[in-house]
Amino acid sequence: MSRHVAIVTDSTAYLPARTMERHGITAVPLTVVLGDRALEEGTEISTRSLAQALQKRRPVTTSRPSPALFAETYRKIAESGVDGIVSLHLSAELSGTHDAAVVAAREASVPVRVVDTGMIAMALGFCALAAADAVEAGGTVDEAVAAAEKRAEGTSAYFYVDTLDYLRRGGRIGAAQALFGSALAVKPLLQLEGGRIEPLEKVRTASKAIARLEEIAADRAGGAPVDIAVHHLAAPDRASALADRLRERVPRLADLHVSEVGAVIGAHTGPGLLGVVVSSR
Repeated sequence: MSRHVAIVTDSTAYLPARTMERHGITAVPLTVVLGDRALEEGTEISTRSLAQALQKRRPVTTSRPSPALFAETYRKIAESGVDGIVSLHLSAELSGTHDAAVVAAREASVPVRVVDTGMIAMALGFCALAAADAVEAGGTVDEAVAAAEKRAEGTSAYFYVDTLDYLRRGGRIGAAQALFGSALAVKPLLQLEGGRIEPLEKVRTASKAIARLEEIAADRAGGAPVDIAVHHLAAPDRASALADRLRERVPRLADLHVSEVGAVIGAHTGPGLLGVVVSSR
């Protein structure tokens, strides 16, 4: 791999460790605050521990990485001899992570381009992979940024949650929007729109909502070459079954990833989450 430009993202990209290592991608961790303990996502708190805490209604919040942590990350990468860094992060509408990276970038010893992808989870991960591919092909910082932004433009993310209560409590969806899923116990489908989590549809039962999630994702994929990620929290069987059905329905599916989200997204969605990311190649 060409190492003249380094790619940085954050832990909410949920890229597999081997994939990050292969492409030389560095992920800066967000923090989950469980009671009075601050724990780094990916190393200090498991999704199982998070799900148990949520089910017991223990207080759970999340926090962005500090500018100091970004500064230390950029310093170490700069010392490896790169000419520049592309730092790609989850939507600034959902987290202050992008802002913390911008503060740290001002003091870095090499140029750092910080990009608000407007994405989250593997929607962000696909952007990081696109930037890494551009760098491996000999691309510049500008070309890596352009590749990530193009990938973001062609990426959609849809979510099923058992309840909107966790999103409401975390401030990621407004009280008026939370009412969307409360009347008559309907099951909400959500989408990532303009960097925000927005209501998409309401469906009467969980099984019908998941079937509709599958239909929306397959329609979005159409006949174009796409990568797909299926995410879940504490719902591995549902996720595996959904992935199998999408594999059959999407004719030009390239890569299919199935993974459990980490503690940061899980803290805001709750157990039972199913998400599908469709990303045009």
